[in-house]
Amino acid sequence: MIFICVRFPVKPEHADQWPELTRAFTEGTRAEPGNLFFDWSRNVEDPTEYILIEGFADDAAEAHVTSDHFRTAQAELPQYLVRTPKVRNMQIPGEHWDDLGEFTVS
Repeated sequence: MIFICVRFPVKPEHADQWPELTRAFTEGTRAEPGNLFFDWSRNVEDPTEYILIEGFADDAAEAHVTSDHFRTAQAELPQYLVRTPKVRNMQIPGEHWDDLGEFTVS
C-alpha cells in the first residue's frame, strides 16, 4: 500500500469551510479504483490545520494524480492555504490496519 499523510495549513478565514471546499476532491478520490482510504482530521491544537491520511493500492497512485478531480484541486485549493502543504509518503506491505496492542480493549 502507498500510505500518505499531508498537513494542510488553511487560512483562518477558510478553516471552518475546508471540509466543504474539499468535498468534490474527497468524494472523487474515494470513488477511485485502488483507493483504500482518504480521511481528513482537524488538528485539535491548531484548528487551521487539517491532516489528510490516504491509502492506495500499490498501482493506483498514478491514476489518482492524473485524475480530473486531483487537477481541479491542484488549481483551486492553494488559494485557501497559508503555505505549501507538508507531505510524507511511503510504501508499506499489505492493505490493512494492525491492532494497537498497547491499547487492547477486552
